[in-house]
Amino acid sequence: MKTLRETTNGDRVTVVKVHGEGPVRRRIMDMGVTKGAEVLIRKVAPLGDPVEINVRGYELSLRKDDAGMIEVI
Repeated sequence: MKTLRETTNGDRVTVVKVHGEGPVRRRIMDMGVTKGAEVLIRKVAPLGDPVEINVRGYELSLRKDDAGMIEVI
């Protein structure tokens, strides 16, 4: 399994599953990161936090822990 946390700048990936429970999972899904969504990794900070992505036509920054819950291919 590869997560969004393990990607690098310029990668294009597709979301397979959003792990986690409760309000954190719901918040991520409300931001458009759902199964089948195509994601472009725009920037990854030197220490890995945050990860800046482009999903469904807008830019989004995710914390390292949140990005680790998103399984991609």
